[in-house]
Amino acid sequence: MTQASICTIGDEILIGQIVDTNSSMISRALEGIGVKVTRMLSIGDDHREIIDNLRNELEHNEIVICTGGLGPTKDDITKAALAELSGSSRFVENSEQLEIVYAILHSRGLDVLDINKAQAMVPDTCEVIPNRKGTAPIMVFRFPESRFGHPATLYSLPGVPFEAAGAVPDIISDIKSHNPLTDIHHKCIMVAGIAESALSKMIETWEDSLPPDIHLAYLPNQLTGIRLRLSIYGGDKEEEERRIDEEFAKLKPILGNLIYSYEDDNLQNAVGTLLRGTGKTLSTAESCTGGLISSLVTSVPGASEYYLGSVISYAVAIKEKVLDVSPDDIIEYGVVSSEVAAAMAEGVRKLTGSTYSVSTTGLAGPGGDERNEVGTVWIGVSGPHGTQTAKRIYKNDRKRNIERFASAALDQLRLYILEDLKY
Repeated sequence: MTQASICTIGDEILIGQIVDTNSSMISRALEGIGVKVTRMLSIGDDHREIIDNLRNELEHNEIVICTGGLGPTKDDITKAALAELSGSSRFVENSEQLEIVYAILHSRGLDVLDINKAQAMVPDTCEVIPNRKGTAPIMVFRFPESRFGHPATLYSLPGVPFEAAGAVPDIISDIKSHNPLTDIHHKCIMVAGIAESALSKMIETWEDSLPPDIHLAYLPNQLTGIRLRLSIYGGDKEEEERRIDEEFAKLKPILGNLIYSYEDDNLQNAVGTLLRGTGKTLSTAESCTGGLISSLVTSVPGASEYYLGSVISYAVAIKEKVLDVSPDDIIEYGVVSSEVAAAMAEGVRKLTGSTYSVSTTGLAGPGGDERNEVGTVWIGVSGPHGTQTAKRIYKNDRKRNIERFASAALDQLRLYILEDLKY
């Protein structure tokens, strides 16, 4: 299987000044053609570090793609490092890229300076793929088997994200024309309502029985739950997809309704799938989640078919005046309680006339109260067959607690609807 390394060049990434989005974008494109990414590496603006690190990556991979360090200023030193790495004796002008430099700068009403023209100068050891979205060319260096023990190709792309994205189709086309490629087969199922460690224990026997060429990955996310991914590298596409489906089918008796989708999905879409076309509707009453549940629900195309609206009752007064939560219950049980969560769900359901409703009341942090610890949430779900509540406690920061609260509420709603649909 063809292997690749992705490298970013620039101190700005190492010091956290900018976020590297190029590597994930390039990785997805490589995975799509069956190239396995073995490593992602960030390298600072140091001539020797660039050469030494890229040489090491080329020794271990057939393909190395690097981004960054190709601007017109003196701190952009990648081109000189690549010239030394590739044994270049001189720089030559690429006329096609020079035309693009003139066209871009003139379109902006700018003069073409010598430092701009210099961007069209490239090592004589490289091939050039014109960069039509910027002034720095895409350079391709091909190394023979005698250099690294295998044929290797290094692609140097601009670091500006939209320029890098524009270069990827040309890079992918070049890789496909120069490398024998095999497919990578991935499939995911989505699991919610269980911790990763508990899930691992629950499916331990199944996992241990997987064929050696089928690889399992746990990919947790506080909003979507846990993505279980099975992968096979190489082989016939239809056959390998059939084998993966057979393995995932064995999980249904083990996990039951903990599985909410047999594809890469999210909880809000799973809820929408249950409601779409049924004529049943949904409303939300949110305190600690501050509208996040509503935002997630309405992010699904077509949500207007079943979603009616929300009350964000952050203040106690709104809980009482709008949702008809009893002041006596708040005094006796506290704002963060089963009783208040139930009353909020019932109140918004009555207010909107929805079939189902879900509510949240909790303590995202950093402060708690005298009755509940930080990270506590009570969830209420109301529908034609009564109202249920559930308590969850999470040990995260405020932002992640809010996301976990919203995710748990959507999952609790999903389970309620599934049960209700049996009647």
